[in-house]
Formats: sequence, structure tokens, C-alpha cells
Amino acid sequence: MLRAAFESVGLFLLPFLLFAFYLVLRLRYPLEVEHWTQGRVARLTLVGLVLALAGLIAFGFMQRRAKGVYVPAHMENGVLIPGHIE
Repeated sequence: MLRAAFESVGLFLLPFLLFAFYLVLRLRYPLEVEHWTQGRVARLTLVGLVLALAGLIAFGFMQRRAKGVYVPAHMENGVLIPGHIE
């Protein structure tokens, strides 16, 4: 679950990082307020949300699913048998 959250946050921040990198390539200081107007930030936010949502959907469909019956952890002859799928 934590991995999915980090992936979504990373995909959301990707447009902001790419825009800052673009400003650096153009030899502009990326932390100046004049580069981060309300319209640009709104567009970057929308692109980031679309990327994060697309990532969640794509990772959800590509995730490997186990087929079978889950057997919970139990004790057999004093030995703990971990949970597994049969």
C-alpha cells in the first residue's frame, strides 16, 4: 500500500519537476515567483492528477493476482505454518 502511495505522489510531482528542469535548461532560476503563475500551477496540477490516476489504474491492471485458496497461518504439531495460497 505504501508503494502505491509513493508511486502516485511521484507521478503527481513529475510535471512540476519537469517544468523546473525546463527552467534550468533555459538558464532561468526556477524558484522565482514569476515562473509559477496561477495558470501554470493549475495546468501542472491537472496533468499531475491525470498521471497519478492513470498510474493507479495501470498498476491495478498489471498487478499479479494469485489464484487459489488462502490458508491462514496455523499451528501444526507445535510449529507455526505461515499463511499461504494453495
